[in-house]
Amino acid sequence: MIKKCLFPAAGYGTRFLPATKATPKEMLPVLTKPLIQYGVEEAVEAGIHTMAIVTGRGKRAIEDHFDISYELEHQIKGGSKEHLLDDIRVLIEQCTFSYTRQVEMKGLGHAILTGETLIGNEPFAVVLADDLCTNKEKGVLSQMIEVYEKYQCSIVAIEEVPMDQTDRYGVIAGHLVDGTDDTYRVTDMVEKPDPKDAPTNMAIIGRYILSPDIFDILRETKPGKGGEIQITDALLEQAKKGKVIAYKFRGRRFDCGSVDGFVEATNYFYKNME
Repeated sequence: MIKKCLFPAAGYGTRFLPATKATPKEMLPVLTKPLIQYGVEEAVEAGIHTMAIVTGRGKRAIEDHFDISYELEHQIKGGSKEHLLDDIRVLIEQCTFSYTRQVEMKGLGHAILTGETLIGNEPFAVVLADDLCTNKEKGVLSQMIEVYEKYQCSIVAIEEVPMDQTDRYGVIAGHLVDGTDDTYRVTDMVEKPDPKDAPTNMAIIGRYILSPDIFDILRETKPGKGGEIQITDALLEQAKKGKVIAYKFRGRRFDCGSVDGFVEATNYFYKNME
């Protein structure tokens, strides 16, 4: 059973400057909720209640968000706005939040390795909050946990992207397994390949379930593209042993790390408000 979810949240969010100069990109709101809250809610829906968050300098707002604000709650108690805090109160009551700091920005792989002290020796989920995913029937993490229970190895969520966008993602190659049309055993992974070099157009998005041996692999992983320690390179080592499954999830994903994707998500959630 997956009991912990890791949120790498130390990045600078430079594509949203100057808004992210003093505000973490994970706290940018889609309607009335910050991106990271959507991710935590997705984890809770999947039965996960221990949230491990890797932060950096200037990220104090994340910790404050998942804590009680006594002064604010006192001010609105008994008023018409008190119910607006219901969702976050539920998360605070249901979940345990722990934090560690990534001192240097050395890539996603390094951020995940930094979270080892919060995870320990057990399989865990990873959510990148700026990939906002939605599905009315079952969340992406819930779907992935079902896949993990079947295969008992690392799982990456994938979606097809235009070939001219492969240089924005980790891209996988693999073959369908067990007669499915959405589950692949990964044979190759490339970090941000040029379109002419991409093995497929199946891109990894910001949802993972990782087996704990990934930490030992990351310790031995050399800096790759961009001089960063890439999780794709570490996962490739597992894939060489047949221990990575790519799952084409059901639902919709918004790249809220880009302005276009953020606006698209805001419009979508506004139109589909309950």
